Amino acid sequence: MRDRPWAALPQGLAALIRAENVRLGPEIVREIRRQIPEYARPLGGGFGVGIQRGATRALAQFAELIADDAAPPEESLQVYRALGRGEWQEGRSLDALQAAYRLGGRLAWRRYAQVARRAGMPPAATAVLAEAIFAHIDEMAAASVEGYSEARADAVGTLRRSRRRLVELLTEGASMAVLVEAARSARWELPERIAAVALASSGSGSNGNSNGSSIGNGGGSATSGGGSGAEGYAAVAAGLRPLAFALAELEGPEPCLYLADPELPGRREQVGRVLADRRAVLGPVVPVGQAGQSLRWARTVAARGTGRGAAGAAPGLLRCDERLSSVLLLGDEELVRLLAARRLAPLDGLTEKRRHRLEATLLVWLESSRGSAPEVAERLGLHPQTARQRMRKIEELFGPALTDPDARFEIELALRGRELMDGPAEA
Repeated sequence: MRDRPWAALPQGLAALIRAENVRLGPEIVREIRRQIPEYARPLGGGFGVGIQRGATRALAQFAELIADDAAPPEESLQVYRALGRGEWQEGRSLDALQAAYRLGGRLAWRRYAQVARRAGMPPAATAVLAEAIFAHIDEMAAASVEGYSEARADAVGTLRRSRRRLVELLTEGASMAVLVEAARSARWELPERIAAVALASSGSGSNGNSNGSSIGNGGGSATSGGGSGAEGYAAVAAGLRPLAFALAELEGPEPCLYLADPELPGRREQVGRVLADRRAVLGPVVPVGQAGQSLRWARTVAARGTGRGAAGAAPGLLRCDERLSSVLLLGDEELVRLLAARRLAPLDGLTEKRRHRLEATLLVWLESSRGSAPEVAERLGLHPQTARQRMRKIEELFGPALTDPDARFEIELALRGRELMDGPAEA
C-alpha cells in the first residue's frame, strides 16, 4: 500500500478527477509558464508540445491509477523520460523541471481536494489522496532523471566519437574544410597553430610502473603512475578536462594529445603539470594542417628511451622545439648509423672503453667554442693533461678530416646521432 497509495482511494473518484482535468491541465501549463522563468516563452515547437503533453498525460495517468489500482506501465513513463532528455538538450539542469512538477502537484492537490470534499470523502481518505498525488510526481521525476542521464550519456558518447575522429583527421593531414567540419562536431575550436604530445606507451611514471597503451567528451581507477589503457590515463584525463585547448586520445595503442595555440602564455606549463608523472614529448608547433607531422616527430623522440634529447627514464614533458636537430637525426636511424660507420671508422680498432672516451672527447672538442684542451677538460671533468693526450690521439686517428669543414660537420652529426641512439659515451 505504501508504494501504491492510490489503491486505497475509491475507484469512483477517477471519473470525478477526469472531469476536473479538463480545466486543470491548461491551468497548470499557464502557471508553469508564469512562475518558472525557464518556461516563460511561447508554446511553439517541441517545447510547447512537450510541456502540454506532459501535463495532460500526468493528470490522465493519475486518474487511471485510481481506476485500475496498478503501478504505471513502463511505456507510460516515456513521456517523462522525454521531458528529462529535453532539459539536457536545452542545456539546463533538472531544477526547472522539478520545480514544474512540484508546482503542478500543488495545483492538482488543491483542485482534487475540492473534488474530494464535494464527493463527501472523509479527511483520512483526503490525506491518502495527497500522498498518492506526490507519489505519482516522484515516479514522474525519477523517470525524468533517467531520461536526462540517458541524454547526457548519449551526448558524451557522441562527443567522444567526434573528438576521436578529429584526432584521426589531424593525424592523417585531412583538408582544412574537413577539419573545420570535424572540429565543429567535436566542439573544439580549431586553431591556426598546433602541437602534438606523444605519451610513452609503457614504463612511464616516477614509480616505474607500466601504464599500457590501450579515450572519452565529455570520461577502473588508476593513478598517474600506473595502470593500463584508458584506466592508466584516468588521472591524465581528469587533469586535462579543464583545459579546453587540449584534445586527447588516450585509449589507442599510441596515446597522444593535440594542443591548440600552445605558444600562448601558460599553456605548455599547464599541460606539463598534468603530465609531471608521465614520460611525454611535445612536438614542434606547426600550422594546424601539419598536425600529423608534429605528432610524428614527437613519437620519433618518444620512441627513444635513452640518450640526450630522448624521452629518457625520468617523467616530464620534453619539448621537441628545443631539440629539432635530434628529431632530424632520429628521423632516419639507418642513415645516421651508416654515416657513423664511415666517419667514425678510425676508432674501430680501439677497445670499447677507449673508443667511448675518445668519442666523448671528440664531440666536446667539436662543440667547444675555442677547442682548447682546458675548455674540453673542464666540460668533461678531466685534468687538462688527460684531455690534451686524448686530443693528440684523435688528431692522429682522424688527421686532415678535422680541418675539413664538411668532414667535421659529418663527424659531429655521427657522434650526436650515435649518442641519441645508444646513449652518451662514457667520458
